Amino acid sequence: MTELNPFSYQGKRVVVTGAASGVGAALVELLAELGATHITAIDRNRPAAAVHQYIEADLSSAAGVRAAAGAVEGPVHSLFVNAGVAGTQPARIVLSVNYLSARLLTELLTPRMPAGSAVTVTASTAGGGWPAHRDELLELMGVDDWDKALAWLEARPALIGDPYALSKEAVQFYTMFAARSLAQAGLRINSACPGPITTPLLADFKATMTEKVLDWAVSQGNGRPATPAEVAHILAFLGSEASAYLSGVNITVDGGMTAALNTGQADLSALTG
Repeated sequence: MTELNPFSYQGKRVVVTGAASGVGAALVELLAELGATHITAIDRNRPAAAVHQYIEADLSSAAGVRAAAGAVEGPVHSLFVNAGVAGTQPARIVLSVNYLSARLLTELLTPRMPAGSAVTVTASTAGGGWPAHRDELLELMGVDDWDKALAWLEARPALIGDPYALSKEAVQFYTMFAARSLAQAGLRINSACPGPITTPLLADFKATMTEKVLDWAVSQGNGRPATPAEVAHILAFLGSEASAYLSGVNITVDGGMTAALNTGQADLSALTG
């Protein structure tokens, strides 16, 4: 008997948030090529690629997330929590979309996911500073009500600092935190943490981080931003049975930039100078 290709999505029902552009759009096309039986796209805009179900949603509020989750048809074998906004948005929106909606949607849909299913989150290298805030983030994990969590965050302006970075720290930490409880149900959760990507959001990141910093970051790796398709391939791997024993892991996808920093090989003078 021929074994099923573990990278295949044949027979799988998948959900993708932020599916209309950038990495999400590339992921929808890739999942279709990999044979996904049913693709549900959740976004404020309808994706150009054909999907089986489109749910128009505003993921900046708990009500919007609950409505989107309630509209998802059937079971879910692979959930891709990909929607996100840049730091050009107000702090409340950044924290809500990037962290709170990711957590709430996961918690609403995982009860509908059969054993062996996977949650895959699009995080960011910007969240790599989570170890410095480990104790605070652990406390935040205990606040599972949306409004109370937002109030908890807003009461700590020094912690928020850069709202985008903190939102991605929270997403990375949640990926690790949720892995143990999800494992009890036979589920997995992992995240991909990209550096700069050539998506429509790149202009927003240049506005908040400056073009100099972004150019420096890519220069410390392979010299260019990732393409949406390159990140989509990592997400598809994490959501597939090919990564069946991987859970609670944040995979860095930045062309080697973080590796250069961690090993003291990054040229910091090029940034400060």
